[in-house]
Amino acid sequence: MEFLNTFLKAAFIENLVLAYFLGMCSYLAVSKSVQTAFGLGLAVIFVLGITMPINWLISEYLLSESGLLGIDLTFLRFILFIAVIASMVQLVEMVVEKYSPSLYSALGIFLPLITVNCAILGGSLFMVSREYNLSNAVAFGLGGGFGWFLAIIAIAAIREKIRYSNVPPALRGLGMAFILTGLMGIAFMSLMGIDPAAFTTNG
Repeated sequence: MEFLNTFLKAAFIENLVLAYFLGMCSYLAVSKSVQTAFGLGLAVIFVLGITMPINWLISEYLLSESGLLGIDLTFLRFILFIAVIASMVQLVEMVVEKYSPSLYSALGIFLPLITVNCAILGGSLFMVSREYNLSNAVAFGLGGGFGWFLAIIAIAAIREKIRYSNVPPALRGLGMAFILTGLMGIAFMSLMGIDPAAFTTNG
């Protein structure tokens, strides 16, 4: 139940993009169509879901003073975390290029830029600062990725529909995207008073 609790909290209550506004650059740039937003959202779920447990293992068993080496190497945390993220992003990039060239072309530079997406690195740093165990690290990675996926799909769907609306010229494009993101953030903030444990316990 703790796994589900952490997943729900990461996806809805502590949404990386709508609660902490992490990963905004690719979120705003790729959310012009649902198709590209869907592809990037899946990529973020995969990268977060894979890198979070790997980075947890590295942090606990390699960098920690109580780890296998018996030396405090926590100063290497940033560079090793980014190296793991970069390798996973490279794998995603190769798979997307092979099986969906049109999506690869549509995502453009923003697919490899997942490497420096602050939501990905931020997730690993949250994991360390909150002292999650391996199970919670996996749940937080999948939940954080799913929350980011929901956010980019939602704003992409709204932006597709709003093209046919009479939006004032000064607010077209990024202006309206920022307003929509703020309103979505307020909506998700209403979930902060909910205890996810209430949904994972019987009775």
